[in-house]
Amino acid sequence: MTTQEPGWDLYRAFLAVLEEGSLSGGARSLGLTQPTVGRQIEALEQALGVKLFIRSQTGLAPTDIALSLRPFADNLRVTANALRRASTAASQRGTVRITVSDVVGAEVLPPILTALREARPDISIELVLSNRTQDLLQRDADIAVRMVQPSQGALVARKVGAIPLGLFAHRRYLEQAGMPASVGELKQHALIGFDQETSYIRAMQKRGLQLSREMFSLCTDNQLAQLAAIRAGYGIGMCQTPLARHNPDLQPVLAGAVTSELETWIVMHEDLRSSERCRIAFDALVAGVSSYIAQAT
Repeated sequence: MTTQEPGWDLYRAFLAVLEEGSLSGGARSLGLTQPTVGRQIEALEQALGVKLFIRSQTGLAPTDIALSLRPFADNLRVTANALRRASTAASQRGTVRITVSDVVGAEVLPPILTALREARPDISIELVLSNRTQDLLQRDADIAVRMVQPSQGALVARKVGAIPLGLFAHRRYLEQAGMPASVGELKQHALIGFDQETSYIRAMQKRGLQLSREMFSLCTDNQLAQLAAIRAGYGIGMCQTPLARHNPDLQPVLAGAVTSELETWIVMHEDLRSSERCRIAFDALVAGVSSYIAQAT
């Protein structure tokens, strides 16, 4: 075993592969190439003198030693991220990394971020579109727009309201298929819905909206694809009410009978309150998303 101490980059690659289950997944999460991550894993194994992963039919499986090392590597990540925050918090110029769901990132934030750029052109934005909840404590992002109340400590969170949802369809589809008069008649229509059931879907089902995958004519978990299908006239699907109101061709279906809402929070790590650029971006998101939600009333 070599006496050279492995650097953080090697442990970062180790955590990425451990979390993603493959070299390719770890490489994507880090923005590196698969061969680079593979070399980093090999270097870490050589430095430690242990085997960290074994190949399986589903990817790379961590060894017992790898699992025992994980909490210590996680502590290294927290420390590295804290160092990064401390080194950049005092800077008034720089980049703010924002994570948000794909629909909100593509459909809601662009005008908000445009207004921010016009007011503060010295602030650059890194926009991460993902429906996976990014870990602000791990510094995956500086600010997050979340559709669930954060439960982690050390976070500054501002609730900006709840985005109403409803069923909508393009005017052209309704002219051809007719407007359903009841929830029961939805089974006679081309429905756009989810592929994999989530906790949010189960919560909607408990509220009385008995939707199942077998009912859908088009299944996809990509919310942008669902929205595009509704706009194209494919059928009836769930859509954010303010978004639908931007398109006069989208008509509400069973308005009032089938509704839901997305509780919306703007969140950042408390260490970033001393960063002017992060505070400015945070306040811009609070004001912009609040205004967007108000359009539904």
